[in-house]
Amino acid sequence: MRSVCVVGLGLIGGSVLRAATAAGAVTWGATASGEDAEAARRDGHDVLDLAAALERAVVQDALVVVAVPLPAVENVLRALPEGVRLTDVVSVKGPVADLVARLAPHARYVGGHPMAGTSRSGWDAGRADLFHDAAWVVTAEDGTDLDVLADVVGLALAAGAHVVPTTAAEHDAAVARVSHLPHLLAAVLASVGADGGPLALALAAGSFGDGTRVAGSRPELVLAMCQGNRAALLGAVDDALGRLGAARGSLASTGGLAKTVEAGHAARLALENGPELTGTTLDLTSPDALEALRDLGSRGGRVVGLNGSTARALTPRAHDRP
Repeated sequence: MRSVCVVGLGLIGGSVLRAATAAGAVTWGATASGEDAEAARRDGHDVLDLAAALERAVVQDALVVVAVPLPAVENVLRALPEGVRLTDVVSVKGPVADLVARLAPHARYVGGHPMAGTSRSGWDAGRADLFHDAAWVVTAEDGTDLDVLADVVGLALAAGAHVVPTTAAEHDAAVARVSHLPHLLAAVLASVGADGGPLALALAAGSFGDGTRVAGSRPELVLAMCQGNRAALLGAVDDALGRLGAARGSLASTGGLAKTVEAGHAARLALENGPELTGTTLDLTSPDALEALRDLGSRGGRVVGLNGSTARALTPRAHDRP
């Protein structure tokens, strides 16, 4: 594996550093948190200041992974050396791509986002196997540097994830529904439950705990990702409000909630069961490689292996495709 420099050593960045190290890569990190830096060094990892970490990345032609919250990305990008290989693990892709284009157009950038995490934060919350069996988004925009894309795909696979290629815009629209909206709904549900008073909280059990788990995340991190994806999240909120409004209308008029509950049950089963997958390969040297990668991701497929310029992939069988 190529050497890896991780900037930001919280839950996700710290887990990337651990996973890359466990996979055999030469790794080092940088963080603005003295507490995280001390903890990472105590665990045997090399942690430098930002300037030194990026200088070493240039010397070793390393892949730099930006793992800071969206509001802190700008400061990191301003410090980037010329021509560095760059990816990120920020939960929105459009705003990061815009920042890179404006502040670091010289960087060889491919966006990334591992769909894994917990409600905890900081270095001590991370672990090397956090990404096992998780989806790791890799952006495949027109003009993407395929050499760097292969680096990012290789890092994700080495961390135990499977790669879902897509565009920044499609990623942001999707995560608004399956990541950012759940955080917002969890916050509302937690507040509604708490407003029921001590008795309600004393009776809260599994369904309330499951539904509000992510409300335990640090508010500043939730705000950064939700507000950073404002446009896409607005559409998802409108959809949710429409469905809640329909459920309320039905409950008030006939007392029936069958349509809402049955639709949700079917959707949950679809998530749990997933489509039947079949193997295929993609030639990353092909002129239409980026288009083929995007098509794979849009159909719910994934890259599960990389051998030179050939990507091994799984794609839904024709009858299971949306």
